[in-house]
Amino acid sequence: MAEEKNNQAKQEQQQDIGQLLKVRREKLAVLQEAGKDPFQITKYDVTHHSTQIKEQYGELEGKTVRIAGRIMSKRIMGKASFCNIQDLPGNIQCYVARDSIGEEAYAEFKKYDVGDIAGIEGEVFTTKTGEISVHATGVTLLAKSLQILPEKYHGLTNTDIRYRQRYTDLIMNAEVKDTFIKRSRIIKEIRNFLDDRGFMEVETPMLVSNAGGAAARPFETHYNALDEDVKLRISLELYLKRLIVGGLERVYEIGRVFRNEGVDTRHNPEFTLMELYQAYTDYEGMMELTESMFRYLAQTVCGNTVITYNGMEIDFGKPFERITMNDCIKKYAGVDFDAVEGDEAAKALADQHHIAYEARHTKGDIINLFFEEYCEKNLVQPTFVMDHPLAISPLTKKKPEDPEKVERFELFINTWEMCNAYSELNDPLDQRERFAAQDAAFAAGDEEANHTDEDFLNALEVGMPPTGGIGYGIDRLVMLLTDSPAIRDVLLFPTMKTLGGKDQ
Repeated sequence: MAEEKNNQAKQEQQQDIGQLLKVRREKLAVLQEAGKDPFQITKYDVTHHSTQIKEQYGELEGKTVRIAGRIMSKRIMGKASFCNIQDLPGNIQCYVARDSIGEEAYAEFKKYDVGDIAGIEGEVFTTKTGEISVHATGVTLLAKSLQILPEKYHGLTNTDIRYRQRYTDLIMNAEVKDTFIKRSRIIKEIRNFLDDRGFMEVETPMLVSNAGGAAARPFETHYNALDEDVKLRISLELYLKRLIVGGLERVYEIGRVFRNEGVDTRHNPEFTLMELYQAYTDYEGMMELTESMFRYLAQTVCGNTVITYNGMEIDFGKPFERITMNDCIKKYAGVDFDAVEGDEAAKALADQHHIAYEARHTKGDIINLFFEEYCEKNLVQPTFVMDHPLAISPLTKKKPEDPEKVERFELFINTWEMCNAYSELNDPLDQRERFAAQDAAFAAGDEEANHTDEDFLNALEVGMPPTGGIGYGIDRLVMLLTDSPAIRDVLLFPTMKTLGGKDQ
């Protein structure tokens, strides 16, 4: 019985919504028949935004302004009404009276719906209750909303609908709009920081014949004009290094990359990556740059070098901790891999600690599995984890004093990997051997292995100077600086499974 009542209530609600939608279309038809089609209006000269009026009230009181935005609420009170107009930075109340805009215009205004977009010209004043408002002398309907916005006090809370209909989410949830405004500022400040250090922003191909530079499965497609199978890039690395070879000593790119992998709170198959490369430095130089940039972003964007994420304080003001991967494993797992000889001994240790591995895995792979299992969850404050195994770092210079390790680091914050950096391998003979090992790994079943890139090897043979390079996940950085719980919350249009033949 309860289920029947529920179904009946839903049907009645759908009928009510259908009737309201029909009325909106009828209102539009009436306007069009009267020669007042709002969609024929091509521009509206805006002089001020809502927050500007409030912040500069002392200067603007009694002066005429022109604002435009979406009607978020209306109160009709006979010969005078109030509405709330929402624009990019905020919202402001407008007082609309018949005697100020004329009887015909007022009659039309009363038929406006919540969600319609209007332009309002009028004088700035304060109501008896002390609210800064605009007393309208002219109202123009700029676009008719034919859909119904979610109910004001409950907002748009269904996360699936929020992600699929981000446009509605931005209208109804101010904090969502603020997150994306902040994201834009973060990227702007990254550019400012790097530009001040003499870096040059560049663009490299997204469609590539060899998707290298990272351990990931690529998306594949076909280039009809060339009759050639190509892939979407999984990183920016190999083309940016070619530019270092060409003499562009400091380069960076902020762009989309694509990895054919799962979706979770920190991963989206299409995401924004920034990579930068600097000639004549190493991974120590990349640590200095990274620490300085993160501190700069926290101070500039968040106003403090101490930020809060999910209730926990993260301090960018202190020097970032530095620890080798081996020492980190010793600290949290009690295992010293420097004392472990060979692949089989490493696998035996994995068996003892119930860590799953594949037959093709080497000691270096096992070390990484131990690190993921025991260490990552403990790395909350900014920590550089350094000197990874050679086996899992095919594009990185070996440590001269310990050739089984490489000059590499990952920065961990809030248990997340935030970036990955190397002293870049510039020995073409060594690089060819590393690529051959990657080809063998792919043949053994590692679908994320790199492949030999002959043109990149040719570039190295031309000669690449000593170089430091680094890649940053921009979306994860934005999550951290905006206190957002999931990557979908910082992507305007996250990857979603298609419903019924189309996104809806």
